[in-house]
Amino acid sequence: MDARFQIPGIPVRFGLDGLIGLIPGIGDTINLGVAGYIVLEGVRLGARKRAILHMIFNIFLDWFIGLIPLIGDIFDVTWKGNLRNIRILQKALSNQASDL
Repeated sequence: MDARFQIPGIPVRFGLDGLIGLIPGIGDTINLGVAGYIVLEGVRLGARKRAILHMIFNIFLDWFIGLIPLIGDIFDVTWKGNLRNIRILQKALSNQASDL
């Protein structure tokens, strides 16, 4: 969702999140579904509450700023909230596994 495509000659990667976000009014809300799925998987896998709350904050920030025309579109391409949440989840689960 965040880094699938790259325009040749430009080092910035973007994904469907940035493209769908271009749809005025509903694009960023559609992206909430995918981002929410990552959080639900984190809950299902038993991630700690702190990690889940951090992921929810990232989703809210991505959604809220994404609602601002043009600024939100640029933010969607640069923020990569889903990739951040995957890293948070991976770190949380690996830390929990090492605690056992």
